[in-house]
Parts: sequence; C-alpha cells; structure tokens
Amino acid sequence: MKVVFDTNVIVAGVVATGLCHELIEQHLPRHEPLLSSPLWGELVRTLVDKFDLEPVDLPFLGLYRQLATWVEPRKLSPGVCRDSADDWVLATALVGGASVIVTGDDDLLSLDAHGEVEILTPREFLERLEPWQI
Repeated sequence: MKVVFDTNVIVAGVVATGLCHELIEQHLPRHEPLLSSPLWGELVRTLVDKFDLEPVDLPFLGLYRQLATWVEPRKLSPGVCRDSADDWVLATALVGGASVIVTGDDDLLSLDAHGEVEILTPREFLERLEPWQI
C-alpha cells in the first residue's frame, strides 16, 4: 500500500518508544512509503531544531530514504488545509497515488480524506490493516 507518513509520525517514532515507533519499525517496511523534498526538509529541520539530532546519526533515516518512493509534488492551488504547510503532505500523497496519509496533525485529520486519499491517525492505520499485514 502506498502511504505518506507525516513528519510528526516519523519524528515520534524516532525519538520515543510507543505506537509510532512500532509503526515505523514494524509496518513502514511492509508498505510503499512516499516521500518528497518538502517533507524530507521538514523532517530534517524538525529533528535538528527540536531534538538536536542529525539525520546522519539516525540509521533509520537512511533506510527510510532508500525504501521510499520519491515524488515531486506541485503546490496545491487553492490551498486545502487550515495550515498551508500541510498542503505539501496532501500534494505528496496525490502525486504519488497514496491510499492513506498517517498523521497526528489535527489540521490534516479534520479533512478525513482528500480525493481518494484517507487521512488516519497511527492507531486508525494499524487498526485497519488486514491481519496478514500486522
């Protein structure tokens, strides 16, 4: 399944144990994560600015970059999200043909879906997986 994992999910999975850590460690490799330059840049900035973590010090991020299918999103016009920065998440999902965006961001979650793309919390995503995917 093609999935966009929002920055907040990846960061939570890297810096703490819990649901997001389980999600990225056990389930991310079983799907086709989609990634774009705007999302990668946000991820790197967040890790450096908020947690003083350099991507080169986190082996998972190298694997994530390799596993991901990179896409080139275009800016959505008109904007869709309450927070215009989140439009890049939607644009990445749309151009990559994602089935789902996994996020903890209320601005995205308030949409429920955009076009054919469902927008789910990490818990909802795990609950919707078929038993053979878990």
